[in-house]
Amino acid sequence: MAKPLKPYFRSLIKPAMLVTAVALVPAATASFGAIEDTTRELDQFMNVFMKVRADYVDKVDDKTLIKGAIEGMLSSLDPHSSYLDAKDFTNLRTQTDGEYGGLGLTVGMEDGAVKVVTPTEDTPAFRAGIKAGDYITHLDGQLIYGGTLDEAVEKMRGRPGTKLRMTIVRPGRDKPFDVELTREIITLKPVKWEIKDKVGIININTFNKQTGEAVRSALTAIDKANGGQPLGYVVDLRSNPGGLLDQAIEVGDAFLDHGEIVSQRGREKGDIERYYAKPGDMAHGLPMVVLVDAGSASAAEIVAGALQDHRRAIVMGERSFGKGSVQTLLPLSEETALRLTTARYYTPSGRSVQEGGIDPDIIVPQLSDADYKSRPRLREADLRRHLINEAKVDDKVLEDDAKPDPRFAGTPETLKKAGVEDFQLNYAIRTIARLGQPAAQAALAKVSRGGAR
Repeated sequence: MAKPLKPYFRSLIKPAMLVTAVALVPAATASFGAIEDTTRELDQFMNVFMKVRADYVDKVDDKTLIKGAIEGMLSSLDPHSSYLDAKDFTNLRTQTDGEYGGLGLTVGMEDGAVKVVTPTEDTPAFRAGIKAGDYITHLDGQLIYGGTLDEAVEKMRGRPGTKLRMTIVRPGRDKPFDVELTREIITLKPVKWEIKDKVGIININTFNKQTGEAVRSALTAIDKANGGQPLGYVVDLRSNPGGLLDQAIEVGDAFLDHGEIVSQRGREKGDIERYYAKPGDMAHGLPMVVLVDAGSASAAEIVAGALQDHRRAIVMGERSFGKGSVQTLLPLSEETALRLTTARYYTPSGRSVQEGGIDPDIIVPQLSDADYKSRPRLREADLRRHLINEAKVDDKVLEDDAKPDPRFAGTPETLKKAGVEDFQLNYAIRTIARLGQPAAQAALAKVSRGGAR
């Protein structure tokens, strides 16, 4: 039988108490009291640990109990701080490297239910029509409600070519429905590009290690394929769950000639880091539209916020997710790590998008989606224990954005007949086409010089 751990904890705590008391003589009473409180709490923890270990109905190994205690500690902080064991650590590295096996879903947990945050474009989940806000209740007929998120993700992954039956509950639908998917190797191509009506379209799906370079390559390729500069660009950040901070900075830098891209601020007042654009706008100063929706989060919001604050782009679509915090990966060993929220990030104008998200300059509903009115939007503000925005958020920013807008009156059926499968993208392309005309460009240039009032 393993030796009791309480004496071991006491042997660590007593020297710590002694050193603290000697080093902080002027505040000895207060410090000693705080340490005594911590000691009592640790004693309580060890009492619970020993009782569970001795009396629980099934034998539980110490590793499982300690991991559960660590996860419980971190889950009490915010939704994005977590402990990564060997398997989780490997999965995270795989995703940031840009390839993993599975279905192509970003999911979260809400009141014990697995909820879809966003499907990744060109993956089995995306092609099957799974949407943000869907609830996954069963996998191959087995109820997953009440389990852990890790368990659900593990069941969704598997050998490429194998099939999985997923039961979906979609708000607005009368009853659940099943979707059968075939697992495949998910290669996250972070960027795709195309040209429509002389408008360059850059679709950024994620922010992994290749994203910054891929955006620069896309801008060069568009110029070459178009035989010269296009009328302008649409940067599509919809359903982009975010990723690496340095890649968001690289993407913002590709479109900005100068100025701050983002700042991050830690616990202390002086703990501020700022990141700036280098000279050279690869988009030639041409008109830009950035598309966002409720699935645009984190790194995607950094890019959208920077381009919006510098008036470099018109932001269109729906209010974004609202994740304005920075997570730092702190290795604990060769196989484990701590993902800890260490800072909040701010746009160049000093806005925090935490909770409120990026509010579009022009709200454009996705009229080509038959469920857009009834489908709920999952955002940061809906997550339990989310960080509070330190700057007061205007209530109107947190209001439901699914209200009908009299400017947009179309149905999926009428749009499909007109050949429009993606209303938001179509609206953005038409906007760039208008702004890219010589007369419009001349007017914009006059405004930028301060000649218009």
